[in-house]
Amino acid sequence: MENWIFAALLSSIITIVISVIVSKIVYKRLEKSKAEKGESILSNANEKAEKIIDDAKKEAESERKEKILAAKEEIQAEKAELEKEIKERRAELQKQEKRLVQKEETLDRKVDNLERKELKLQEQMAENDKIREELEKFVDKQNEELVRISGLSKEEAKEYLLKNIRETLSHELALEIKEAENRAKDEADKKAKNLITFAIQKCAADHTQETTVSVVPLPSDDMKGRIIGREGRNIKALESLTGIDLIIDDTPEAIVLSGFDPIRREVARIALEKLIVDGRIHPARIEEMVEKAKDELEQIIKDEGERASMETGVVGLDPDIIKLIGKLKYRTSYGQNVLNHSIEVSQLCGIIAEELGLDVKLAKRAGLLHDIGKSIDHEIEGTHVEIGVDILKRYKENEKVINAVHAHHGDVEPASLEAVVVMAADAISASRPGARRETLETYIKRLEKLEEIADSFNGVEKSYAIQAGREVRIMVKPENVSDDQMTVMAHDVAKRIEDEMEYPGQIKVTIVRENRAIEYAK
Repeated sequence: MENWIFAALLSSIITIVISVIVSKIVYKRLEKSKAEKGESILSNANEKAEKIIDDAKKEAESERKEKILAAKEEIQAEKAELEKEIKERRAELQKQEKRLVQKEETLDRKVDNLERKELKLQEQMAENDKIREELEKFVDKQNEELVRISGLSKEEAKEYLLKNIRETLSHELALEIKEAENRAKDEADKKAKNLITFAIQKCAADHTQETTVSVVPLPSDDMKGRIIGREGRNIKALESLTGIDLIIDDTPEAIVLSGFDPIRREVARIALEKLIVDGRIHPARIEEMVEKAKDELEQIIKDEGERASMETGVVGLDPDIIKLIGKLKYRTSYGQNVLNHSIEVSQLCGIIAEELGLDVKLAKRAGLLHDIGKSIDHEIEGTHVEIGVDILKRYKENEKVINAVHAHHGDVEPASLEAVVVMAADAISASRPGARRETLETYIKRLEKLEEIADSFNGVEKSYAIQAGREVRIMVKPENVSDDQMTVMAHDVAKRIEDEMEYPGQIKVTIVRENRAIEYAK
């Protein structure tokens, strides 16, 4: 077995050795064949390379000739383009040169014309100098003649002429100033009217008729006897406790309360209505109801003051001042409720101040408080302005507010623009149509007084109170009153009206002077 394996291995080794030897022999032969073949290929390659090089040289030479030819053609084309451009520029230069020559010729002609004009002007100036000398001699001669005729020296005549010129210039200057003032006034009036109209449209309060009586309805006429009481003790008790007169007449189912103090009259009205509802009417019960009415009225006054403060947006007021504001509900002026008037003035002040860029809060505060003195002017001596200023000083109110209250009727000069706004708003609220009402007797007296004041001046032919007493129109005699005197008379009439009359708003004074020339053709 082992011999067989050894024999197989030996056979394999021999086979491998023989294969290696055969491979080497084949390799050598292949190498020799490749070498021979490579030499043949190399020879062919060299031949091909030489042929390629020759072809390339021929192609390069041909391409070089083509490029040279193309370059020559391009150069020729550029040369032709350049020659064309040079030709065009040369033509343009020739045109410009021609224009310059023409301009130069034109300038030469103008220079010649100027020289001729200059010579002509010199001749004219020489002639003017000659004429001037002659005129001066003539003027001197005329001046000598004027001096001889007038008897005035040259200086005196000059002074006379200057005086006349000054008067003429002063008159013309005055006319221009007056015209400028009128334009400014018209513009200011227009803006003011727009502002006032805007303010009135945004704010308007209701007003009540001024009255000194109150009417209390009764459920029946039998109640009148119970109110009078035995031997009149009930009515006497009610009158003594309230200070109000009770008028019991033939008016069916009604009693009239008469008195100038509106707060006492309101206390009497509330107490009487409570007694009528209660039905028990005797002196002790009357006294109790009067006290209840006073307490109720105090609360109403406080509520009205707080309402006015809230409605106008004025905050931080002392409680006592709020009560005084509430009392204005029972105070009237020319039929205008003072509380409603104060609220309206405050709102107007706020609107106007906002439009003018002023302190709106300060203006509204001063507007609400401007008539605060009217709440107690029937209890304390003095005008409502003085009383109001004292009240506000006592409660340490803002100085600007105090000044606005003090100045709203012109008693002192306004110290701020807000004070001027209060004056304007007060006038608007008081004088706008429908704001105030007067009795017929008071109205007629005011019209008669207006005409009486106007007729008292010299030169007045006739006067008329028109526009419901808001204007007085005066007709003057033209031979007695000149145009200049008209202005002075209008000022004097207005001054007397201010001094001698009391009236709401303002009164316009218009003077009319008319000349008429009449002739009849026969």
